[in-house]
Amino acid sequence: MTDLRQSQIFRTSKLEEADGPGLNPTGNPTMGDIIAARFSRRGFLKGSMASAAIAATVSPIAILAADEARAGAASAFDFPEVEAGVDADHHVAAGHDADVLLRWGDKVFADAPDFDPARQSEAAQERQFGYNNDFVGFIPLEGAEDRGLLVVNHEYTNEHLMFPGIVTIADGKIAVADATEERVNIEMAAHGGTIIEIRKVDGKWQPVLDAPLNRRITAKTEMRLSGPVAGHERVRTSEDPDGTRVFGTINNCAGGVTPWGTYIMAEENIHGYFLGELPEGHREAENYKRMGIPAGDYQWGNFHRRFDIGQEPNEPNRFGWVVEVDVQDPNSIPRKRTALGRFKHEGAESVVAKDGRVVFYLGDDERFDYVYKFVTAGRFNPDDRAANMDLLDKGTLYVARFDEDGSMEWLPLAHGQGPLTAENGFESQADVLIETRRAADLLGATPMDRPEDIQPNPETGRAYVMLTNNTKRDEANAANPRLNNAFGHIIEILEADQDFTATTGRWEILLQCGDPSVAEVGATFSTETTKNGWFGMPDNAAIDAEGRLWVSTDGNSPSDTGRTDGLWAVDTEGAARGTSRLFYRVPVGAELCGPCPSPDMTTMFVAVQHPGDGGDDWEGHGRPSYYEDLSTRWPDFRDDMPVRPAVVAITRQGGGRIG
Repeated sequence: MTDLRQSQIFRTSKLEEADGPGLNPTGNPTMGDIIAARFSRRGFLKGSMASAAIAATVSPIAILAADEARAGAASAFDFPEVEAGVDADHHVAAGHDADVLLRWGDKVFADAPDFDPARQSEAAQERQFGYNNDFVGFIPLEGAEDRGLLVVNHEYTNEHLMFPGIVTIADGKIAVADATEERVNIEMAAHGGTIIEIRKVDGKWQPVLDAPLNRRITAKTEMRLSGPVAGHERVRTSEDPDGTRVFGTINNCAGGVTPWGTYIMAEENIHGYFLGELPEGHREAENYKRMGIPAGDYQWGNFHRRFDIGQEPNEPNRFGWVVEVDVQDPNSIPRKRTALGRFKHEGAESVVAKDGRVVFYLGDDERFDYVYKFVTAGRFNPDDRAANMDLLDKGTLYVARFDEDGSMEWLPLAHGQGPLTAENGFESQADVLIETRRAADLLGATPMDRPEDIQPNPETGRAYVMLTNNTKRDEANAANPRLNNAFGHIIEILEADQDFTATTGRWEILLQCGDPSVAEVGATFSTETTKNGWFGMPDNAAIDAEGRLWVSTDGNSPSDTGRTDGLWAVDTEGAARGTSRLFYRVPVGAELCGPCPSPDMTTMFVAVQHPGDGGDDWEGHGRPSYYEDLSTRWPDFRDDMPVRPAVVAITRQGGGRIG
C-alpha cells in the first residue's frame, strides 16, 4: 500500500517517500486538471459553501446533499462513534469486541514451532503466520456453518521491528545493520500469504491448526506464469530458460477472492527488491525506469542472484502480476495471470457482470498512474468450479480516461490498436502487458493521485476508487487546491447502464478527504460528519452484504492529523451521502488494511499492519521506535515480545450484525 512502508527514516536506501517516486513521464492531463476544468465553469457552486476553495472542489451530488437539511438524515450505519486520537492500543465502537485472531509468528500448522522472537529461523517462519498482514479474504467452506478459509497477504517486512540487536541510533535516526543471509531468508519466508481454516467457537473465531487446507506461501514458493506472457523471451532467465516457472511472490498488498473461490494476491511495489545494474544498452532499461527498478531497498540480491539485475536482467519482468491460488488444493501451483497486466497492483476486486463475464478492478499505486479494469473473455459458471479456473488467462485489459464533462472511457490495451504497434516497440500482446504503464501512457489515460483499492458494488453498477494522496502535485486545481495534496479523495464510477463490462461511464467525487474545519483543505464530508468522522489518505475499502462502504486509511499520524489510521463507515446514498464515522482505530504507527466483512455481516476482519512503526511525533513516545525501544508492544503488551502485526476479528457483543 505504501512504497515498501519499511519506514523511510530507517535505512538510507529505502524509498524516498511513502507515496512513491512518481514515474509517469507523460503530459497527459491529470485527474486534478480534469476536475478543475469540469467545475471551474460552474458558477452556481460558488456560494454554496462558506469557502470558495471548498465550493470549487465539490461535485454536484455532494453539493446538493450538503445543502439539504441534515437533521434526522437516515444513515445506513448505527453505532456509537470511536473517538479519534493516538495511543498504544486499538479501539472499537462500543457494543463490539475486537479480538486478535492471528499474530505474526503464530502457528499455521499443529506441528509448527512456538514463536520465539530471539531465535527466529527460516524453517520456523515458513510454518508460522507471516509479517505485515495486508489483504484479508474469507472463503466459506461448503456445507460448513461458521467455518471458512481466511486468506491473508504478507506484504513486506520491517527489520527494525522484527529483529533484536540490529539497530543503532545516529543523529536521532535509526540505522539498520547490513543484512545477513539468514536474516534475508527469514524475511523471504515472512512474505507471501497464509491460507488457514478458522471456525467460530462460542461466538469467537479461532484458527484450526490441523486443517488439511492450511498453507503458507512465501517468496520461494514455486509458481507458473500463465496467459500471453508465459514463455516469452523477456521472462526467460538462466534458471528458467522456458520462461514459465517463477519462484515466489513479493509485496502482496491488497487482493481479492474470485466468484469461484480462489485467492488473488496482487504484487505491488516489486521494484524495491532488485539491486544491481543492467548490462550496457539492455532492452529493459526504459521499462525498468518506468517501474523504478532497481530501488535496492532490500539486500536479497546479495544472496540470491535472481534479485540482482546485473546477473538476471529479465527477473523483474516475472514480478508485478496478479497471482491466483486454488485454496482447495494445498499442493496447487499458484499462477501469475499475466493477462491482467504488469504494474504496481494494489488489489484485484471482482464482480460478475450481467452477461456472466467477470470484471476485475485494478489500481496502480503510484503518483500520476492509472486505474484499470480487466474483463474476462469467458463467462462464470456457478455450477462448475473447474470451468472457471483459467478465466483469467483470456480477456481485455482496459485503462481509464476521465473527461471534463463527467464522462469516462475505458481504453483497451490491445496489441495492434492505436499506438500499441511494433513501431512503438510492441511486437505482441506480451510486450503490451510487460510494459502496461507505457502502453497506458500512449493511450492517453488519466494520471491519478495514487489509485489504491477499487471496490465495485454489484447492486448499483458503481465502483469506488480510493486515491490516497499526491504530495508532489506542483499545480493547484479545483480537486486539489493545495500544492501538497496530503489527504486524497474517493472517486465514484457509474458504469453505463450499470453494466460493469461497459467501455463508457460517468464519474463523480464522492469525498475529498481531510479536516473539513480547515476551509483551505477543501474537504467535502457532509455537515453531519463529526470531528472524529473525517479522515485522510483512503486506501482499502469494502462493500458489505448490505451495499455499505467501509474505508480504511494509510497515513494518518499524530503530526499530520492528530489521529491514527482506522476503519470508517461511509454513507454513499440519500441525504446522508458523504457522512463518515469512525468504527475502529489502530495503535500508534500502524496502518489499517484489508477490511473484510463476513457474508452474514456478523464479523469484520481487519489487518493491523506495522504497529509501532513510528511514534517519534507522538507525545507518548517522542523518539524513533525499534525492537528494543518500541512505541507500543501491541497486541501482547509483554516485555519479552515485540510488536506484532495481526488480524483482528470484530464482532458485535451478544451477536448480530456489526455497524
